[in-house]
Amino acid sequence: MGSVVYRQYSGESELPHIMALVQHELSEPYVIYTYRYFLQQWPHLAFLAYPSQSIDPVGVVVCKQSMHRDVRNRGYIAMLSVHKNWRKRGIASNLVRRTIEVMKKHGVVLETEYDNSAALSLYESLGFIREKRLYRFYLNGKDAFRLILVVPTSDLDEEDVKAKPLPIRFLAPARTVTIPPLPYDSDDEVSSR
Repeated sequence: MGSVVYRQYSGESELPHIMALVQHELSEPYVIYTYRYFLQQWPHLAFLAYPSQSIDPVGVVVCKQSMHRDVRNRGYIAMLSVHKNWRKRGIASNLVRRTIEVMKKHGVVLETEYDNSAALSLYESLGFIREKRLYRFYLNGKDAFRLILVVPTSDLDEEDVKAKPLPIRFLAPARTVTIPPLPYDSDDEVSSR
């Protein structure tokens, strides 16, 4: 197992390899339309890792970049997968760094299973912070953490800062709000559903 070469997604011929990697290594099932949704609209935000002298990738990252709440353009890491025999070699870090370089002017967000300590460790080592816990987020019933990468303005070009500075959000601790029970009016008709 020698060196690894990183390449940007080059077309539909790589789709079966991407699907095989993601389906084998991730718990969330995706249909072919999900892959095409990302890869056809944002092909420049998908990277593959190939061992030298091999045509089969051992790692992939698939992302998108779009407007968030009609206010700011934000990157989203949808899928990151590295074959288990190729882990602990920096492949996932390199794949994420490549996409961050493309998306960093706009911020990056992703979700990962709350108990996936390897993924949480990887993303936190790259500067991501936990924004919130998403309960029963995945089809398998597992919770997720939403992670965000806040890009400090010092990492941006001066022109970008003058044009539109990125807001840096600080997260307040969660608060519990008691919602009073709704009054019950017995004169209302009973729903027919």
